[in-house]
Amino acid sequence: MKISGRIDAAMAAAVHTGRGGIAPARLAEALSYAVTPGGARIRPTILISVAMACGDDRPALTDAAGAALELIHCASLVHDDLPCFDDADLRRGKPAVHRAYSEPLAVLTGDSLIILAFQILARAAADTPGRALSILDILGTRSGMPYGICAGQGWESEPVIDLSAYHQAKTGALFIAATQMGAVAAGQEAEPWEELGARIGEAFQVADDLRDALCDEATLGKPAGQDDLHGRPNAVAALGITGAIQRFDDILGGAIASIPACPGEAALAQMVRAYADKLVPAGARNRRTVPGE
Repeated sequence: MKISGRIDAAMAAAVHTGRGGIAPARLAEALSYAVTPGGARIRPTILISVAMACGDDRPALTDAAGAALELIHCASLVHDDLPCFDDADLRRGKPAVHRAYSEPLAVLTGDSLIILAFQILARAAADTPGRALSILDILGTRSGMPYGICAGQGWESEPVIDLSAYHQAKTGALFIAATQMGAVAAGQEAEPWEELGARIGEAFQVADDLRDALCDEATLGKPAGQDDLHGRPNAVAALGITGAIQRFDDILGGAIASIPACPGEAALAQMVRAYADKLVPAGARNRRTVPGE
């Protein structure tokens, strides 16, 4: 089965768990709404790709880890869109959860997805409990405080922002989780895979800054120009379009060079390059020589 098929099946099974039994209908419906359509599913794709590069001898655990990571990511998007944070009306080309279902249900949807993520990992632990416990720890570390996406959101409320810490927590954390969780699911140590995740996360952040500056709402599937609107630190504001593209290329090269030795190293490098080509907006590289930059 292709990686995308594995992710879709694991996500469908996870959401079915959350919608089972006698449940409040609108909240159950909002769980599905929040995770579909799936977007690029880049984090679980990286996770499964790393596991496959390392042998993927426990595919059921790998798939559970991929679904758990994507559930955390989707939960973060639901919360990010709330009026108390980004106040965004659109997400993935449709109304944000709080617009479609109300703010209280959006809060509960995000909370439910977070809990569901840890629940499905716990249920996948029976075969290899040591690996599963390590995966749970990694996911918790990269979701909460002080190194996770909660910390990343928290930096936006500080009077002075540590830009490096902000980007690593806001965006990089779940990419580090992806590479480390994938390696651990396949029986490898987590630590050697941290650098790859951090570099992919940094590249993704720069690409996201470029997309926010260059693309329109229809292309993004969410409001454009949010960095300028909210006064967030970003690579385009600091480096310009040309500098941000160069920075992206430099980070990408470092990411590929940092891949630990493993049986599927070449295929993993190819996957990273392929995703990089999708991340930077079409035609952006032609803007290197824009007059006045």
